[in-house]
Amino acid sequence: MSGQLNVVTGATGLLGGHIAEQLLAQGHRVRAITRPTSDTAELTKMGAELAPVGLHDPAGLRTAFEGAACVYHCAALVSDWSAWNAHQRDTIDATKNVLDACRAAGVSRVIHASSVYAYGHPHGTGQLDETEPLGQHLRFWDYYAAAKIEAEKLVTQFGSGATIVRPTWLIGPRDQRAIPRLVKALRARGRVFLIGNGQQLLNMLHASDVARGAILAANSERARGEAYNLCSTGEITQKQMFDVLTDALGLPPVRRGVPYRFAYAAGLFSELVGFAIRLRRPPHLTRHAVSVFGRPPRFRADKAFEHFGWRPEISAEAGLRETISWLLKQEAAPS
Repeated sequence: MSGQLNVVTGATGLLGGHIAEQLLAQGHRVRAITRPTSDTAELTKMGAELAPVGLHDPAGLRTAFEGAACVYHCAALVSDWSAWNAHQRDTIDATKNVLDACRAAGVSRVIHASSVYAYGHPHGTGQLDETEPLGQHLRFWDYYAAAKIEAEKLVTQFGSGATIVRPTWLIGPRDQRAIPRLVKALRARGRVFLIGNGQQLLNMLHASDVARGAILAANSERARGEAYNLCSTGEITQKQMFDVLTDALGLPPVRRGVPYRFAYAAGLFSELVGFAIRLRRPPHLTRHAVSVFGRPPRFRADKAFEHFGWRPEISAEAGLRETISWLLKQEAAPS
């Protein structure tokens, strides 16, 4: 698809931004679907075309998709603390609108960014691949996973022109959510603790690695109509992650730990209180956050390697340090 037009939704976000950056570096044209309120300075500097079109504007999307060789659909609601109607609107309905616009504009290739959390919470200790059923043992209020599942159902109806990629926890420059949330908690002192003994491996990847995998999938005939885990089997422990963050921030290391079950119960209690008082921001602790730190990295990515040669290249520690460096530069930049 060299030199052809590629359209990226969610291009001001973490994954979409890295996809746009890599496509432009490879000599492709990139049209970025952006919100009118989004900061598009970096995209403009990189040379992307801007299309300030809402994902609920079918006519605008169709026009923006005209002539595209591939649409990378990365825009979605990423939140463990939003009402179902928000997930319905910003993940499910938005995906339907994107797919309908692709059909209307004659786009034959779609890469859809889902998540390994679409699998739900499988039991057992074995390594899981893409044959694993989605939506296992979903919890009440597990809206993020449920919305990802419904969006995937829509994507499969697009047929062989669509490919689903399921990333894990993403880090890297442009991260506006996970690591900034952790940094805020670390700076507040006393809000962060190890879940268990801190030796659990974490499933995190640099967003540029996942972006590379999405682009490889778009250029692979074998990837048509398929779904792929783009994840790590774990190379950094929870304790090591916190040590990297506190070292980079000049903060004391995290030493206090609590059992997983206690942390999970505390997360549930925090959610109940949050709902009762109609808290708009996420509580300091949620069951999703506890699962991220306490659930082992059990998803395999062998299929992506076999089909189009993808493997992660950036270590978790390097990715964390790069993320913190970028975040500190953002904080120091004049407003």
